Formats: sequence, structure tokens, C-alpha cells
Amino acid sequence: MRHLILLLGLVLAAAPPPPPDTPAGQTLTRWLGAFNSGDKAKLKAFLETYNPGRVNQIDDTMEFREQTGGFDVIKFESSAPLELAAIVKERQGDNFARLTMKVEEQAPHRVLALGLRVVPPPDGAAAVKRLEPAEAIEAWKAEIQKQTQADRFAGAYLWARNGKVLVSGATGLADRDKKTPNTLDTQFRLGSMNKMFTAVATLQLIDKGKLSLDDPLIKHLPDYANKDLASKVTVRHLLSHTGGTGDIFGPDYDKNRLTLRALSDYVKLYGARPLKFEPGARWEYSNYGFLLLGYLVEKVSGQSYYDYVRANIFRPAGMTSTDSLPEEEKVAKRATGYMKEKGAWAPNTDTLPWRGTSAGGGYSTVGDLLKFAQALSAHKILSAHWLEEATKEQGKGGPGYGFGFGTGDEGGAKFFGHSGGAPGMNGMLRVYPETGVVIAVLSNLDPPAAGRAAEWLFNRMPLRFQ
Repeated sequence: MRHLILLLGLVLAAAPPPPPDTPAGQTLTRWLGAFNSGDKAKLKAFLETYNPGRVNQIDDTMEFREQTGGFDVIKFESSAPLELAAIVKERQGDNFARLTMKVEEQAPHRVLALGLRVVPPPDGAAAVKRLEPAEAIEAWKAEIQKQTQADRFAGAYLWARNGKVLVSGATGLADRDKKTPNTLDTQFRLGSMNKMFTAVATLQLIDKGKLSLDDPLIKHLPDYANKDLASKVTVRHLLSHTGGTGDIFGPDYDKNRLTLRALSDYVKLYGARPLKFEPGARWEYSNYGFLLLGYLVEKVSGQSYYDYVRANIFRPAGMTSTDSLPEEEKVAKRATGYMKEKGAWAPNTDTLPWRGTSAGGGYSTVGDLLKFAQALSAHKILSAHWLEEATKEQGKGGPGYGFGFGTGDEGGAKFFGHSGGAPGMNGMLRVYPETGVVIAVLSNLDPPAAGRAAEWLFNRMPLRFQ
């Protein structure tokens, strides 16, 4: 059953009730034993019998096991002979998920399907205790050191309130060959966190009357190859991931990775592509949509995207360690990213774009991310009106997403920010505007290194301050 679990985890762990005495329940028990053991040979034996199509992905499965620490069943929600649903919890984190599975009727009851979806803690689950600030600071430092010693975190972290840093630090290595340690000045790749800068740039131009939320692309890009797309997709659609414009990653990207040097190169490569769905019909994360926003910024401002964000976001905010220079250019404090390959950390060099784009890929420090958050809150780089619009949920069914910012409410405490992740990079910024809290974590390891460290604090820090 659980073969598919390599899918994308942040899920299971708890105190297991007895499994149903059914083919589905028996297969679940066998899988949990193999997966939770952390023994590659045991897991391989399970896959060969119950899910042979996944044997060639065993390294990914072992990496997933390392990230989660294994899973425990909390309760069974439903059970039939060949399928079941259970609430599970990851052992190395606070996340719960609903696990659903189906098995074949014939012995040995191979897995047909398995799904995992993160859910709120079930009734009766032990609540994570909220800590007082001083206690949370010490506990968070200890947790980050624990993750570092287990080789699951390397990076920098920061927790501030009202501009005052409560705690910050850096652990692990920026370059494992040279034994260069990470510091608070180390520049980490941001992945999709760059989308916040692109959103701010776009909203600045709207505020100046040079763009409108409801402008169709064709108004500013009359030569766009797919006229149907350009006449239907608006700036609003792109900002809220409801445009149906699709992704940039896949075979075409892999073939052209090092020749895609300007935003216009991406538009030439993907511009004739059809819509995935009618704009506004639903929410679907679109890296290409934010690449188009960067291209719009260039067309409307008359500057390159990179020059525009330097002049209108980084400089006014005092962000002196943030940029998107090409990978071939030497950046003295930029960390090497490390991704897991066959159970060992390896540089992510061969996965990187020639240069970061408006969809993601720049680099920064936790200190600069704090400056960015402060500049937003002080309305230095975005008006109060557009910050409010950017940080409230927009679009159809968006899972807590505004205009280029993730949004949410935790126990009545509203927050906004963005995460970023790709092989060898992971980051998280979260701002709680009502309490002045800013949390930034950056890592030069695979996801969920930074996200796991940040979530640990999110779940334990005080939501209100005296």
C-alpha cells in the first residue's frame, strides 16, 4: 500500500491502534515495518513483492524515510477488505495526514493506489505546547542543532519581533569540500521565494498606473505567440495562479536549461503553448505565470527585471545581499546547494538554471529577508492598500494564496510570506503583521530542511505577546 508514499511527504506518526485483519490492513502492517525500519534491504524486499514498479525509486523512498523518520497510525477512519483510510503522523515532525490505500484482490495483494493529504490534528491528538518567548528561543536552537547533527539541516535562521532580533544563527557547511561554515552572511538560493519580489514589482507598477490588475497580456505583449492566451489571461490571473499558464519544468526546460538566459528566452520557448484551463476557472501553481509577470515588468518599466527589482525593492529596503546574478559569476558568500543522490549529499550544480528568474532562483540572507519584511510593513516598497490586497486570499480555491504571497491564519494570528524549494535549496519567510513577528529560515539542503525547522517554531511560539 504505502509504496506511493514517496510522493511528497510531511505526514505520519502517532501511537498505532491494531490494524484491520484484512488484505489492506496486512499490507499496511508489512509496509510500515519495512519503511519505518530504515533498512534499505527490508524496504527493497517489500517493494519487490508488493510494488515492483517502485523498486527503481528506492533511493527516493529512503530519502523520504529520512525526512519523515517514519510513520505511525493514529486511527483508522474506514476499512474494507481491499481498501482503508487512516490518520497518520510523521515521527520527525508535527504533521498529520490522511492515508488512503487500495490493494489487489489476489494474493499477495499488491498495492494499487496510495494517497497522502495533510490534515489538521485529529480530535484527541496531543496538542503541541505553546512556549513562552525565552523558552521557545532555547528550544528552537536546540531543535536546529539536533537537525544539524542528524545532517538534516544546514543553513541560517532568524526570529524577530518589531525589528528586534530575538534569536538568529547559522549551522552546517556552506561548502562541504572546503569545510566553509554557514554564517548569517551566507547567501542561500531562494527558489520560489523570489515570487514575492516579482509580485511587489508588479503591484508597484499598478500603483503607478502603468498596469492594471485586469489588463490582458496582449495589451502589453501584442506580439505574444498565443493570441488566445494573451487575450484571456490578465495580470490578476498571473498574480493569483489562476491563469492556466502551466509550468516551465520538464523535458523542454531540461534540454534548454543553460541557453535560457533572459526572460524573453522562456517566452520564446513556451509562448505558443496552449492554456491548461480557462483563466479564472481554478487555482494551479504556475512558475510560467510568474515568469510572464517578470517579462511584463520589463516591457512596462523599460528596464530589465533584475535592474528594476534592485532599484525599486532591494535598494529601498536596504537589502545589500540579495540578487540573481548568473551562476557562472562568482558570488563569494553564496552557498553551494546539496541534494541527496543515492543516499549521499551531492552538489546541485547540474540542476541550476543559468540565472534565477522572476519565478524563482535568486539568493539572499535571513537578515535581508527581515529587511524586506520590515520595508513591506513600513510601506516603503508597497502601499498599505496593495500590501493588504497581496496578503489576503485571492482567486478560486487558492490554498491560502494572495498575489505572490502565501496567506493564513493560525489560532487567530494572521500571517503572510512564501516558501521556496528545489534540489539543494529550501527557504521560508513568514510575517505576522499584528504582532510584528518575522521568521526566516534558509537552507542549502533539499526540502523540507528549512520548512521543517520553521514549522517547528510556528507550532510552538506564542501567538500573542504581553
